[in-house]
Amino acid sequence: MVEASPQTAAEPVEGLDEARLIEDSGPGERVGRIAAPVLRDLGYRLVRVKISSGAGPTIQIMAERPDGTMSIEDCENVSVALSPVFDVEEPMAQAYRLEISSPGIDRPLVRESDFARAIGHEARVEMAVPVNGRKRFRGHLAAVKSEADGPSARMTLIADDGSESEVDLSIREMADARLVLTDDLIRAALRREKTTLKDAKRVSGRGAARETEPRAKRKTNHSKSKAAARGAASKPLGPDEGENHGH
Repeated sequence: MVEASPQTAAEPVEGLDEARLIEDSGPGERVGRIAAPVLRDLGYRLVRVKISSGAGPTIQIMAERPDGTMSIEDCENVSVALSPVFDVEEPMAQAYRLEISSPGIDRPLVRESDFARAIGHEARVEMAVPVNGRKRFRGHLAAVKSEADGPSARMTLIADDGSESEVDLSIREMADARLVLTDDLIRAALRREKTTLKDAKRVSGRGAARETEPRAKRKTNHSKSKAAARGAASKPLGPDEGENHGH
């Protein structure tokens, strides 16, 4: 990823204020309401909040720049900014681990622009409201259309017998949508990252940007705790959990 300094609120950034059409629910919604303004002031936007309690409560905040990039340094910047805010707002009653990550290649799709950039790739969609008697769909994104009640995504579905059909799904009525990790998607991510790096070298004139393969996710972890539990060490991630940086 190309390293860059966070944008400030005074600098207008295209796409920074684009609304999420698929939002979190429950505790994740409350955490998102706290995190989103902080992210926005730094030049990032919220993608998703996930709260899990496997080996101890974890708040995962997935964020990105408006162009879809998110480096290790970006994750660290977000972690440093969010930690004191969460200390005051207390999003959870018990000790927890804060994890900041990029959306990854097989990313969630939450904004209209996410679907537009994903045209031609395979995606999984789960509807909150059934369409033609079903809630789950898997196929290639063919187009994004503007409708009176909001944008919809047209998907090309392939049946077991090889026949194709198309369905239009309202993005606002989706409960979840994400890209499927395929060879085509990985190749597209590689091409996009190489192009970004070349552009950065051309602009800087220094050739300092380093070309790297795209990662499934880029993460940083910050262990948070309360009362007597404060200061507890964070549990390290396994080798299959992506890049991480502990504080």
